[in-house]
Amino acid sequence: MQDKNFVASLQKGLDILTCFGRRHARLNVSEVARLTGNSPASARRSLLTLQQLGYLDSDGKYFWMLPRALLVAHAYLASRPTPSLAQPLLDALSERTRESASLGTLMDDDAIIIARSTARRSLSTGLGIGSRLPVYCSAMGRVLLASMDPAEAARRVRGMLRPQLTPDTLTEPAQILERVARCREDGYASSDGELEIGVRSMAVPVSDRTGSFVGAMSIAVRAERMTMAEVRETFLPALLRARTTLASRLFAQ
Repeated sequence: MQDKNFVASLQKGLDILTCFGRRHARLNVSEVARLTGNSPASARRSLLTLQQLGYLDSDGKYFWMLPRALLVAHAYLASRPTPSLAQPLLDALSERTRESASLGTLMDDDAIIIARSTARRSLSTGLGIGSRLPVYCSAMGRVLLASMDPAEAARRVRGMLRPQLTPDTLTEPAQILERVARCREDGYASSDGELEIGVRSMAVPVSDRTGSFVGAMSIAVRAERMTMAEVRETFLPALLRARTTLASRLFAQ
């Protein structure tokens, strides 16, 4: 039974706002209905309402986001201490390594990036704050899974969609959970060409001053630059130092 205080129309509006993205920059009513699971009539009413409120614009057929939608993201970034405390550390890490560094946390079956610094050697994925990475095949996601009780992590992995994103993507639950278990033992996770061909990444867990888990900090490197072993040797110490510094500044939230 649904909570009597639950506002279904608000859920529909938020689902529509978050269905837009890099691959769905301009959407029509039927596409929004398919992506959100709403009826076309319901999707159309929500789209027109969001247009009148200034969150979307339209040419009569397609809809797209307007800058007002940034107010929602800004409210989170401005009101939570973790992104603002992490940003200068990620900037320093990125400047030192000349690679891209990110901080993410769990959202549904994805890791969502809440702070990021992009180096001069940009990756083709075009990731930014608010980007989502599947937990089963990303280094950041495996750290998030490793923070859970093993039984809960196994339940989540077996229940989620696990598409083959590249020829190297691990999709079998047993293989994924073996990598998650290795992360618990080693204190870091890696992903070698599983999320994007030619990209290697490494991530470590981040906790606050009380030892409570906060999220995962990662660094990504182009495969032609170095092997996975070289990534670990070159960047893991810097990643660990950055996360230790962040942990010392984070109080329980």
